[in-house]
Amino acid sequence: MWDWNFILDPPGGLSIPVILGLGFLLGVLHGATPDEHTWPITFSYSVGSYSSRGGMKAGFVFSSGFTLQRSILTALGFLGLATIYAVYNLDGPVYLAVGAVMLLAGYYLVRGSDLHLPLDHALERLLGRFFSDHGHHTTSAEPRKVAEEGEAGIKPVPLRMAMLHGFVAGWGFGGFAVIIVFLLAPQMPNVWWAALVGTCFGLGTMTMQVITGALFARLARLKRLTMAQIQRIGRSTAARTLYLGGLAFMGVGAVVAAAPWLSGVALATGNPIPNLNSIGYATVLVIAVVGVIGGSSIWKAYREVTALSPKPDRAPG
Repeated sequence: MWDWNFILDPPGGLSIPVILGLGFLLGVLHGATPDEHTWPITFSYSVGSYSSRGGMKAGFVFSSGFTLQRSILTALGFLGLATIYAVYNLDGPVYLAVGAVMLLAGYYLVRGSDLHLPLDHALERLLGRFFSDHGHHTTSAEPRKVAEEGEAGIKPVPLRMAMLHGFVAGWGFGGFAVIIVFLLAPQMPNVWWAALVGTCFGLGTMTMQVITGALFARLARLKRLTMAQIQRIGRSTAARTLYLGGLAFMGVGAVVAAAPWLSGVALATGNPIPNLNSIGYATVLVIAVVGVIGGSSIWKAYREVTALSPKPDRAPG
């Protein structure tokens, strides 16, 4: 019988179909629980898509990169190379990398728009030369800017960044990764079957991320708003969440890299499921990025668009 003990602490000698099934089920649980490597990123890209279909696409694209990474990781687990995680705590460097990608994606959205956030001018001076030829205050490319950004005035959210996010975020090592890398992958007959364990785990995560992406995207479809206003809210929220969330990830990453012992500081909840079994800095990061930054960004953008047009037409659908 597949009880919680069997799922979260699988024994040896399992058949290939059972291992793959467990991998998929663990991926579903991973995607459904508030994980700091999935929810903040999927939320950011999903609300920026301003539609359920776009949110589903954001969850799919992010999870595609994550699935590729997990396939590599379980293959490494079979080869014994992933034991490096048993010696070194890589959470800090992974947080820094994820935060940097989030910050760059948010900067891409903020640049050339009317949004102004902390350090954006400093980043403009540092990174402006690596992006296109228009910035915060240039007007020479105005026709192109209008064509690319539309009425909302903010660039579309680059979903290709979500795939990169998924691949980078996958190197974080939590309770679910321990199960698939150290308990399931080594039971497979060869490295290719071991990689398939990670693939199934990624597909399970993808299933839930597509669903949560659609739900997150619905947050931007507020009543009595025009489509242009919905776009404005979604993209503005994505810009702020990616940008400020990236700064938050990098801050936490720097602290954890300097003090790895913080990984063991958490309040136990008594729930056996990873991500729900304790409250630590990862939980706080999810709440901060999705709840505080994301929630306040939606409310701020909503007030901005309603202040400009108190009685807009209702959006279709």
